[in-house]
Amino acid sequence: MPITLASVQAQDARDALAPLRQEFNLPGGVIYLDGNSLGAQPKAALARAQQVVQQEWGVGLIRSWNTAGWFELPQRLGNQLGQLVGAKDGEVVVTDTTSVNLFKVLAAALRKQRAVAPHKRVIVSERRNFPTDLYIAQGLTEQLQAHGAPAYELRLIDSPEELGHALKDDVAVLMLTHVNYQTGYMYDMAATTALAHHHGAVTVWDLAHSAGAVPVDLNGANADYAVGCTYKYLNGGPGSPAFLWVHARHQNSFWQPLSGWWGHARPFAMEPGYEAKAGISRYLCGTQPITSLAMVECGLDVFAKTSMAALRDKSLALTTLFMELVQQECAGHPLTLITPTDPARRGSQVSYEHPHGFAVVQALIARGVIPDYREPRIMRFGFTPLYTSFEDVWNAVAILKDILDNGSWDQPQFHQRGAVT
Repeated sequence: MPITLASVQAQDARDALAPLRQEFNLPGGVIYLDGNSLGAQPKAALARAQQVVQQEWGVGLIRSWNTAGWFELPQRLGNQLGQLVGAKDGEVVVTDTTSVNLFKVLAAALRKQRAVAPHKRVIVSERRNFPTDLYIAQGLTEQLQAHGAPAYELRLIDSPEELGHALKDDVAVLMLTHVNYQTGYMYDMAATTALAHHHGAVTVWDLAHSAGAVPVDLNGANADYAVGCTYKYLNGGPGSPAFLWVHARHQNSFWQPLSGWWGHARPFAMEPGYEAKAGISRYLCGTQPITSLAMVECGLDVFAKTSMAALRDKSLALTTLFMELVQQECAGHPLTLITPTDPARRGSQVSYEHPHGFAVVQALIARGVIPDYREPRIMRFGFTPLYTSFEDVWNAVAILKDILDNGSWDQPQFHQRGAVT
């Protein structure tokens, strides 16, 4: 039977998560399907930012490092975020950027592997991995070689099916994004980690498109290291600090390549020599961006009102509805689905290739539907169960159909590119 507006509205009527939409500022006349790139603003964020700026900074001044709990904020937020990714207290810190955190853990992982298995000189990743992950790996290995270390190989696979052939006994690190940013493909973290460990490799997982979107169990998967951002599904704000997780077995043997004073065992002893703190705090580097950190908590607080299992159920329902509606309403148009239809293998986004994907996305944005575009030819639609409704999905596909049927995407203004796509 065809999907109807009435059946979609019935899904919204049954949705136990629908009240959480009221926790966010969502502009009228906008269907926001880009939470996989930048999450919506929690209503609490503005008041929290004002509190930090007006009271904690304005009145408390430097005293707020102690009185307002600024100093412990990275660890406290880390414990809160850790509940969403299968981490224990004391295993996560919220700090720096995903790129910086990836540099830290990858440098530490390679150094540890060199000490126990110097013949392992390969990092395995995906050609379609998020570019910053590949750039960090390339830059780090070039630095190591410039300082006398033997050359490393960055071995890139073109599909998950190639992973078994790429993982050999010469691999030091397997570095993957849990949910691929282009396709939405989701790895089986436990099985993939076990395969890497079988070959003596350690795993570095990027959770940028997983945390807050799909259930993650880092300890259950026996993973080694993980990084991720807070400004996508965690709704921490544009450029909000990232996070870093390290399995307890690695924490106190971790070598900090960015040995700043915030990770020192006694930062205010002002000693000339570096001595790392015990535990997860040794992964900190410099003074923390308190205003940005404070707003991360507003996004995390919303998750306490539901569960990752409930969010996952709605996410799969939203993405399934979107794919079925596109098939029903947009057949005959050159749309190629590149996201797995298997629920166990997809995150919380749906991606299509279209020969003029950029222009179609711009036409959608002009009509109030906001997805995003990624090369090559990929239109990404992100579904955040905290605030996306089923009727949003219906209306977005109706507008997509109209744009494709009428060819209204083929106008000069929709082909003009800005700095961000």
